[in-house]
Amino acid sequence: MGDVAALEAQIAFVEDTVQALDEALAAQQQHILRLERQIDRLQQQLKDQGARLDEVAADASEPPPPHY
Repeated sequence: MGDVAALEAQIAFVEDTVQALDEALAAQQQHILRLERQIDRLQQQLKDQGARLDEVAADASEPPPPHY
């Protein structure tokens, strides 16, 4: 009978461990999704900023200053 109790204790431990790992995995997945959205926003901001810089450079009708 002691063997059955030991097996039940091991099963309970494994179930608790699986539950904890599942929760950790779900939290990590949510974090990854937030980071991916942040990366997408940053990439878009860089593209927008690059486009604005290109517009400013194209609009510059003044010649560059002489170098000393």
